[in-house]
This record gives sequence, C-alpha cells and structure tokens, in this order.
Amino acid sequence: MHQEVSLIATVAVSFVCAAILGYLADRVRLPPLVGYLLAGIAMGPMTPGFVADAGLASQLAEMGVILLMFGVGLHFSTADLLAVRGIAVPGAIVRIVVVTLLGVGLVRWWGWGLGAGIVFGLSLSVASTVVLLKALEERNLLNSASGRVAVGWLIVEDLATVLALVLLPAVAELLGGHAASGIAQGAGLPLPLTIALTLLKIGAFAVMAIFLGPKIVPWLLTLVARTGSRELFTLTVLAIALGIAFGSAQIFGVSFALGAFFAGVVMSESNLSHRAAADSLPLQNAFSVLFFVSVGMLFDPSILVRQPMAVISALALIIVGKTVISFLIVVMLRYPIGMALTVSGGLAQIGEFSFILASLGVSLGLLPNDGQDIILASAIISITLNPLVCMGAEALHTQVHGRWPALSNHFGRRRHETLGRELEKIRAINEAREHKHQLEMQELIETFPLFAKVDEDSQEELLLLFQPKSALPGERVMRKGDRGDGMYFLSSGAVEVQLPGEPIRLDPGAFFGEMALLSGGRRTADVVAVDFCQFFVLERRDFNMFTAKHPVLRQAVSEMARERTEMNVMRQKRGQPSSVDC
Repeated sequence: MHQEVSLIATVAVSFVCAAILGYLADRVRLPPLVGYLLAGIAMGPMTPGFVADAGLASQLAEMGVILLMFGVGLHFSTADLLAVRGIAVPGAIVRIVVVTLLGVGLVRWWGWGLGAGIVFGLSLSVASTVVLLKALEERNLLNSASGRVAVGWLIVEDLATVLALVLLPAVAELLGGHAASGIAQGAGLPLPLTIALTLLKIGAFAVMAIFLGPKIVPWLLTLVARTGSRELFTLTVLAIALGIAFGSAQIFGVSFALGAFFAGVVMSESNLSHRAAADSLPLQNAFSVLFFVSVGMLFDPSILVRQPMAVISALALIIVGKTVISFLIVVMLRYPIGMALTVSGGLAQIGEFSFILASLGVSLGLLPNDGQDIILASAIISITLNPLVCMGAEALHTQVHGRWPALSNHFGRRRHETLGRELEKIRAINEAREHKHQLEMQELIETFPLFAKVDEDSQEELLLLFQPKSALPGERVMRKGDRGDGMYFLSSGAVEVQLPGEPIRLDPGAFFGEMALLSGGRRTADVVAVDFCQFFVLERRDFNMFTAKHPVLRQAVSEMARERTEMNVMRQKRGQPSSVDC
C-alpha cells in the first residue's frame, strides 16, 4: 500500500469492518463494541489478510478519545466536579493504591520484579474513559448522581495517571529498569523536584482552564458565530477541542483526554454549548469506533495459549478485584448500595491509559513484553465483558432491594440526598440559564413576528448579530441625511419619526431604517426617542449577510419597504405628511 493512501485505506477498511461486525454482534445480542474489537483483530498483524497501519489507527483512536472527552466536558461543569469530590477523590486514590499493591503481589508470585509489579498494577487500576461513557450512555445514567460520581472518579484517575507517567522515568533505575532520555519532562532532576514541577504544571493548567478559559472561549465562539458561517463555527469548535488538548499535553504535560475534557468544561459556560455538542457528535461517534478497532489491532491471540493462567489472574483482578474494592470504598464512605454497584460495575475494565502505561514500562525495561500482552488481552476481554458486568450489577441491586428493602432504601440515604441536592442545584442553575435563553428567543419572536420566518438556529444567530443600543428621552437616534448604517428594531420604549407637519410614533415591535439599507440612499428623516428606549441594531454588513442567506426574510422586509414607499406617494399626493421612510 502506497504511503499516500495508507490513511484512506486504514480509515475505510476500519469503518467497513467495524460496521459489518458491529451489526453482526448486535444481531447475536452482544454489544457492538465487541464487533469493533473483532474488526481490529482481523485487521491486525497477528491475523492473515489485510494489515492496517497500526500507528495511524492509534492516532485516529486518540482523536476519538479527545472528542469523546470534549463532549463529556460540554455536559459536565466545574461545579459537578466539586460536588462529587467527597467520593471521587478518596475513592479513586484508594482504589489505585490497593489495586497496584495487588498487582505487585501477583507479579511477584510470577517471579517478576518490583518495577514490573508497579507498572502492571497501575495499568490494571485505571479504567477506560470510552468504555465507561458508552456504558453510562446506553443505560441513560450519564446525568444521574451515580454517573456523575463515576465520571468524576475517572477524572481523578486520569490526573493520577498523568503524575505516574511523569514519575516512572524518574524512578525507573531505582526500580530495576533504565532511564529513557526525553520521555519525562523532569528527567535528570531530583525526584522531589520532578514531583513538584509536575504538580505545579497540572495546577497551572487547572487554574488557566477554570479561570481564564471561561472568559476567552465563549467570547471566541460568539465572535465566530456572528459571522453566520456554519462550517466556520464547527471548525472553531474542533480547533478549540484539539488545540487545547494538544497544547495542554505539550505545555503542561497532561493527557490529551484530560485537556479535551477541560476544553469542554470551559465551552459549557457558553450559550452556544448545545450547538457545539451537536456539531461535534458525529465525529465523536466515528472516531470512538476507531479506538476499539486500534485496540483490537494490537492484540496477540497467542498470549492466551502461552500465558492462560496469567491472563485469567489479571482478568480476575480487573473484574472481580476492582469491582469488590470499588464497592467497598463507596459503601465505607456511606453512600447507597445502588450507587456502589453502578460505579464498581462501570469501572471494572481497563483501556487507553493502561496501554500507555504498559508501553512506557516496556520502553523503560520495567515490564517484560509478555506483561504488555497480558494487559492488552485482559483489556480486550474486560471491555467485551463489561456490559455483562453492568447488567449483573443491576440485577444484583434488584435482588438486594427485593430481599432487604429497608437496607437498600436507607443505607447511605443521607449522603446520597445531600449529593443529590448539590447536583440538583447545579442542574437548576443550568436549566435556569437555558430557560432564560429560551425566553429571550420567545420574546424576540413575540415582539418581532417577522423572525418567525427563519429557523431556530438562525434566530440564535440573529441574537448574536444584534448590537444592543439604548436612548434617553429626547435623544436623536437617527439623523436625516446620514448614510444608512443599520436597521433598528425597537424592543421597548417609543420613538417619533420627525416628519413635516405630523411626527409618526413607533412603539415596541416596530423597526425602521430598512429603506436606506435596501436603496443605498441617505436617511430622509430624524428619529427621536420619546422615552427611554432599547433597540436591537442589525448593522449594514450583518443585514446584507443575514438576509442573503434568508431570502424569505429579505423579501418580507422589501415588501414592507415597498408598502411604505407606496403609502408615502399616496400621502404626498394628498398633501399629507409622509410615512416612515428613514
């Protein structure tokens, strides 16, 4: 395959195979992602036939993770993260420590060293973002309290993994491996200084994302949306997501996924966040499929024959060990059994960060190649079985509720209600903001029925194009003889068009100034505010651009201008003062 078309071949064959095998998996009542994994195995170097470019596939898969985490961030505010910190932070940290220690004990039993145990245990302790989100979305739990806790837990795990990726090269020689130049940003520095530098960079990134981002990103989105170009808006959304993800990885050393998540959180502060989510959703779905395909391509089926007991042991630690540990942590923190089962079931798998940790461990001489193959095999099997684990957790919850209803209803109820109130308060704030926006749209249509001729997206675009303006009683709004610079829509107050003989009063809902824009001529009358007035002004450039995209609206405005012109002619013939022709 020529290099020029390797990207096209990889994407095309991946989508075709994934679509076919995903459909077949669904027909036999298996999750479609099982078909995606099988598609990757079929395209990988360990099976005959077409062999895709694994390097390209892994990079495309990383794009999927970035876009998926960006989408999660769009629906997950900073307040949500703070609300679940009481369970997500201790839960994630304790589970990582316990699972890592169990991993060390397991590989010591196999005869491997301490360094291999730490890498192996860390790899098994972190869950896959893609798999968890798919599981929560399929069960409609992403916006529930349990779903928020699971996602917050995962974010803490990602932060801990970033720290581990930086520290491993610094301590590799102490653990029996070798140093690798250029892998760690703190390579060659003393360990305490490396830790301090890493924490400082993560802290700086979080501060910029939380405090500086909300001031810049919504302003930038609004600026681009005012151009009226749909493709430019979509491009800007993707540029922000990928740009922040890449920049955060290069400058602050955090993962692409974490950077993309914070990009989504920042963008969620904008009134255009729902539009950004809708525009990026198709790409999220397409590239997340490539993640599973790329995982399948790395799988070496021979490890199941060479090291069957090792794979079974690792799988038991992932599915049974992590589930029990997560369940106990949540219960010990006095949260409900149902939440404990949901969180523990969703996190009973491993994924993208596990592969990164394993690859780093091999490059540092800490983890043998068989260890990486065992981790990969365990990941694929755990991802495949995770929907069944989640179904089993739901069935167990139903059984517990049936046999011990009092325990199920009352255990952890107080903390769950407290968390629910916090999340409900956050949801109410977000809904109030959305409701306020909807009221603005409704008020716009009620005040100016003319805008009912365009769709909802165009109405939102119009709100962005409008320039608010106000005038005090007696203030001149428009001067006779001036060039037509915009069209005025009166939202409150009243104005008078100063015509010879008899002024004409205009009340809220009226608009004026369109005739000079359409004809290219000068203003033919003064317009003076009668009382305190508020206007929406559509400037000349925006008027021409918007009405060019919506000929129905331009036709309506032109018809109104024609009627006013005819009325002026008739009144002039009768010797009466003319109508509004400014």
